[in-house]
Amino acid sequence: MDSCVIPLRHGGLSLVQTTDFFYPLVEDPYMMGRIACANVLSDLYAMGITECDNMLMLLSVSQKMNEKERDQVMPLMMKGFRDAAEEAGTSVTGGQTVVNPWIIVGGVASVVCQPNDFIMPDSAVPGDVLVLTKPLGTQVAVNAHQWLDIPEKWNKIKLVISREEVEQAYQEAMLNMATLNRTAAALMHKFNAHAATDVTGFGIIGHARNLAQQQKNDVAFVIHNLPIISKMAAIVKAGGNLFGLLQGTSSETSGGLLICLPREQAARFCAEMKSSRVGLSGAMGHDGGAGDGQQAWIIGIVEKGNRCARIIDKPRIIEVPYRGSVVSAQEGSNNNASPPEVQLT
Repeated sequence: MDSCVIPLRHGGLSLVQTTDFFYPLVEDPYMMGRIACANVLSDLYAMGITECDNMLMLLSVSQKMNEKERDQVMPLMMKGFRDAAEEAGTSVTGGQTVVNPWIIVGGVASVVCQPNDFIMPDSAVPGDVLVLTKPLGTQVAVNAHQWLDIPEKWNKIKLVISREEVEQAYQEAMLNMATLNRTAAALMHKFNAHAATDVTGFGIIGHARNLAQQQKNDVAFVIHNLPIISKMAAIVKAGGNLFGLLQGTSSETSGGLLICLPREQAARFCAEMKSSRVGLSGAMGHDGGAGDGQQAWIIGIVEKGNRCARIIDKPRIIEVPYRGSVVSAQEGSNNNASPPEVQLT
């Protein structure tokens, strides 16, 4: 499961906990902090849990950074993490900081729950549909942004995307990764979700297979549609099937929830996601302002089967348009350090 569920000795309560951490994958330290926090919380949200009682922050400071760089970068990363926690209705009460060759950021999320507060991810039935709450393609967008400064790689994709579009896709990926899955978690209860997981390092097909294997019933997941950040499908085709995006193996970070919903509830779930009020507490500046709803897509079906998952041979690619640019927390900041080419987790 995405989180561990530990029955407590007192009153039928359970402690639900999760932890995650990774290397930086975007250049803005504030947004990296937000993404790290959203990624940790997503494991709770995948079980329909909407509240978090406490968070700890795990932070590794790079020994390669000088004192000035540390004083500029690390406080911004910590602020981003704390701001996302505050948006989630929780707080960071402690953690651990170490010195390491690489920057690492992550955390721990904990909540004490009653049984009806969470949804065990094991009750999908034939006839359900699969809903995804964030577009795919973050790994492609982040790497394409790095390739702007690597001529031999940029030359392979420049005929299918402009530099401006790469920048827009990168901003869109940051915005998606920093958005909490909390609204989707709440709607899972309202619309009787049968199972869910969050889409991260194993890609959409890897997580679909993991979820299918956990089901109590003999089911199989079949994915027909792939919502992908605009132009990312063109990039992978131009680059020779980069990252396996169209096969569902491209890694995501802080991706959306993959949810099994009753067929009659799925369209209403997507409509309520779109009408919900969400935002990044002033950390973004896309058209329409903070508070725009989140999209969600029906991407497949649950049928009778042997607890497996697959993508059809020619899935429909849904081009998800860019919404705008993320505003850095540090106006005019100039962080020129580029992270290594990343495998998102």
